[in-house]
Amino acid sequence: MDIVKNISEWVRGLTEVGLSIVMLGVTLQIIFGANVVFLPFDILGNVISFVKALGGEGLVGLIALWIYSKK
Repeated sequence: MDIVKNISEWVRGLTEVGLSIVMLGVTLQIIFGANVVFLPFDILGNVISFVKALGGEGLVGLIALWIYSKK
């Protein structure tokens, strides 16, 4: 059981680091525009297209509700 708990904490930590990196990229692109030197791709554009795709399926409300319930 201890192994499952360790793996779960490890996956949670990696997820938090990944989300932090994405949010940093989005923030930098909002502040400095799409031409941030060390970001070779458009993170903000990818996030916007992902949200639009989910919005077309009616899932944005469910995700927003899930995110709001976590706080």
